[in-house]
Amino acid sequence: MTILLIACLLIILAIACYHRANWNTCVGIGIAFMLLGSIIGAISTLGWLVFLALTIPLSVTSLRQQYITKPIFAAFKKVTPTMSETEKSAIDAGTTWWEADLFCGNPDWKKLHKYPVPRLNTEEQAFMDGPVETVCGMLDDWHATHELTDLPPDVWQYLKDNKFFAMIIKKQYGGLEFSAFAQSCVLQKLTSKSTLLSSIVGVPNSLGPGELLQHYGTEEQKDHYLPRLASGHEIPCFALTSPEAGSDASSIPDYGVVCKGMWNGEEVLGLNLTWNKRYITLAPVATVLGLAFKLRDPDGLLSDNKEPGITCALIPTDTPGVEIGRRHFPLNVPFQNGPTKGENVFVPIDYIIGGAKMAGQGWRMLVECLSVGRAITLPSNSAGGVKAIALASGSYSRIRRQFRLPIGHMEGIEESLAKLAGYAYSSDAAVSMSTGAVDLGEKPSVVSAIIKYHLTEQMRDSTIHAMDIHGGKGIMLGPNNYLGRGYQGAPIAITVEGANILTRNMIIYGQGAIRCHPFVLDELASCSIADKDEALKAFDTALMGHIGYTISSFVRTVWLGLTGAKFAKTPYKDETAEFYQTASRFSASLALMSDICMAVFGGSLKRKERISARLGDLLSYLYLVSATLKRYNDEGRKKEDFALVQWSCQEHLYHCQRALADLINNMPFAPMRALLKIILFPWGRPVRKPTDILEQKVARLLQVPSATRDRLANHIYLTNEPNNLIGRQEQTLKDILAVEPIFDKICLAKGEKLPFFALDKVAAMGLEMNVITEKEADMLIKAEIGRLQVINVDDFDPEDLKAGAARTSKKSKAA
Repeated sequence: MTILLIACLLIILAIACYHRANWNTCVGIGIAFMLLGSIIGAISTLGWLVFLALTIPLSVTSLRQQYITKPIFAAFKKVTPTMSETEKSAIDAGTTWWEADLFCGNPDWKKLHKYPVPRLNTEEQAFMDGPVETVCGMLDDWHATHELTDLPPDVWQYLKDNKFFAMIIKKQYGGLEFSAFAQSCVLQKLTSKSTLLSSIVGVPNSLGPGELLQHYGTEEQKDHYLPRLASGHEIPCFALTSPEAGSDASSIPDYGVVCKGMWNGEEVLGLNLTWNKRYITLAPVATVLGLAFKLRDPDGLLSDNKEPGITCALIPTDTPGVEIGRRHFPLNVPFQNGPTKGENVFVPIDYIIGGAKMAGQGWRMLVECLSVGRAITLPSNSAGGVKAIALASGSYSRIRRQFRLPIGHMEGIEESLAKLAGYAYSSDAAVSMSTGAVDLGEKPSVVSAIIKYHLTEQMRDSTIHAMDIHGGKGIMLGPNNYLGRGYQGAPIAITVEGANILTRNMIIYGQGAIRCHPFVLDELASCSIADKDEALKAFDTALMGHIGYTISSFVRTVWLGLTGAKFAKTPYKDETAEFYQTASRFSASLALMSDICMAVFGGSLKRKERISARLGDLLSYLYLVSATLKRYNDEGRKKEDFALVQWSCQEHLYHCQRALADLINNMPFAPMRALLKIILFPWGRPVRKPTDILEQKVARLLQVPSATRDRLANHIYLTNEPNNLIGRQEQTLKDILAVEPIFDKICLAKGEKLPFFALDKVAAMGLEMNVITEKEADMLIKAEIGRLQVINVDDFDPEDLKAGAARTSKKSKAA
């Protein structure tokens, strides 16, 4: 009877822990069972003594704090690394959103689906259909990238006149005041035509003076600069990166000293600035320079703080002493990018963004704005690029033939096409969901790091797969190559706004663990409380919550592992249920492994970058799965799209599983590794990669026009006009599909399977045999013209290819 009672108690306590019941609830359950056991004679006095000995020290706050929490707190403070002010600013910046639900091991999928579906309003849609379409049609990308190495003057002027640089600026200052989702849609369409175009438009609408001014600028600064930025009279750039400080931007050596000096004939309080920056987009054409530097106030002219820290100022580039260097040349995607420097440049103190009161607040300003901008620009450019590549590769694979069949029907090509289609679907889903969060008022710093890293990686991977599909067509640069510039420029997105190695290994989980964990931030904050009693009290509260949370994560992980998550709640009982359930299982595993790694590695977890990267991968891929499922739901759960959902979820969950397995294999103790494998994978690894049959189905979706394919092409420039190679190719795809039955009719009449080329000659043959009409012959001739345009590549006069236009002087080498 006693054994049965204890077993029932453990089961009920496990259920309570699974549902995150608090300590008092669990103690109450224990007392109820003890009383029941006493009544039926199953619990003795000794049993009560053991129960009370376990529960009283943990339940009586004063006893717990004195004899349990206090020594743990002392040990915790010893192993916890000191956080710099810049790290604190980064952690404090931004907000947590859906990623916190995933991190905590108990995602509420109904909550996910209740988030509003991002939509373009009437004004934003009109901008997409009007100015965005127009500027895409104006640009010849080969002419711009190869011959001009810049946008043509008329395109620059059109961008200014139509406020492309003012999408984030409020209407009261003359801007467009578009939503984050609308900005994303604009950038996706521009990218599908030209990465040069989208890069130039994206930067002023991301991390730059406009964003900083609107959030932190003085009224005078806003009134002066924002209307000029909105109208295009000012072109902004923002100088953050230094030769000595790339990803570690908080260590910039550039400095400004508060001092008095002459300005417009008067002595004023100001800054003496010295800087040396590089990789600054729009610097060569900028009229106003946003500058990040470390502020010093040795004479206490602003306050008693002599080292206020990173500060941001706004400086006209025609200020005496400001030097704009020559252009960089970023991998044949020649957007305006270059160095800037200055030595002992004096400017008034009110050039600080936000005025003197914002001295030393620059890092917080930058991190908060970056958490928004990083969620929009590069992910949107990447999603637009992936979608354009996927559509182009699909049409090319259906048009191009080898061995008398479309190359898209070959299994090797199908494998690459499936990845392109799956990435196109999930990357669009991720950027839509994330920009939707921004429009809800979130500043999702962890989410922005996730999608910046993964979507730029997907873009790079997609360009490689597309190159494999296109073969010689892809590697021959020229006016008819729509892949080459994107392939060359893919590493740019990988490198900027936080290099991807840094983002994966340090930022995603390093920031996510502290921001998303329900108790770690409070535990760390308690170390900074001066009053010892208050510090102990705060730590005690956080610690008790943390212990209960860990126990709950353990119970959830064990249960979901043993049952294969078959009983986990899902919002729908259809074919997507297994994806929700598996994601819930891996979410619980992430919560448990986070606490295990914190316990095992302690403060050194910060330096265990590959451990951190794998934990970050778990969180990231769960986020991509969530975005995929939300998109499917937002679009009406269309069955014809399910293959894309299935591929994306299986692919991302497989990567979750691999990250978890790699994490276990790199735990420091063999017994721990063995135990974790039993807990996390009791029946083996549950997720399999997408099958060949599924990948064939997904690959075929890219090769034939359909409503599903149209949804993949959303916000992509597909207009059939002379300068749009992909748009022209889309028309050729339709023409080829239309003439295939005509071609087959001629082959049948001739009694021979003809090769699918020289369709003009086939048309003549069909007319001669009187088996096709003149209209059908014209269709074959038109299809042949388009087919040749698709498969042919460019060639040049040798004189046109001679190098020498971009000579490197000794001066530039020294610089």
